[in-house]
Amino acid sequence: MLVFFKERLAFLSMPKTGTTAYQTVLAPRADLVITNPPSLKHAPVYRYNRFIRPMFFNVCNAEMELLAVMREPISWLSSWYRYRQRPSMKGNPSSTFDVTFDEFVLAYMKGKRPPFAEVGSQLKFLERQPNGTGITHLFAYENQERLQRFLEERLSVKLDLPQQNVSPQIPVNLSPDVEQRFRKKFAEDFALYDSIPKA
Repeated sequence: MLVFFKERLAFLSMPKTGTTAYQTVLAPRADLVITNPPSLKHAPVYRYNRFIRPMFFNVCNAEMELLAVMREPISWLSSWYRYRQRPSMKGNPSSTFDVTFDEFVLAYMKGKRPPFAEVGSQLKFLERQPNGTGITHLFAYENQERLQRFLEERLSVKLDLPQQNVSPQIPVNLSPDVEQRFRKKFAEDFALYDSIPKA
């Protein structure tokens, strides 16, 4: 998570949406940088609202606009699936070795997910809170140009982003039947993603 106090902007770090590269480049420019523990680095809106927002609101009488990146839902799961196939994950209950992508997606659709499919929810991460706290600026991972342009203008910086935290390049295929079931069950995720402005 990055907070730019003067610009009244908090950049929330949704896992598997390329935000680590932005954090690396923008950390020196930010007023607050949270890199650890992961539960705070990747704090969703509800955690920001409970712990970070009161700090700025109560002490500084300041309200931040929230920025986040969302990835196309199947691509997001694909990235998690590939990320959990890193050699260092072998033998870990969270690894996806010996699991097909179909099996991974089907496991993700269960009410009680096995450890290898427990990767959170983009919709839950971005969920607006009862007090109105929610994402002000939502960007698609697949449209980096729009995100970079916004940040460069808002923060008066020029960005040159490194590739970081990249998942292994493994071919991933989802069968039409499983994809159809996934799209039906997570229709809200797709609707939110499709609502993100393109330009």
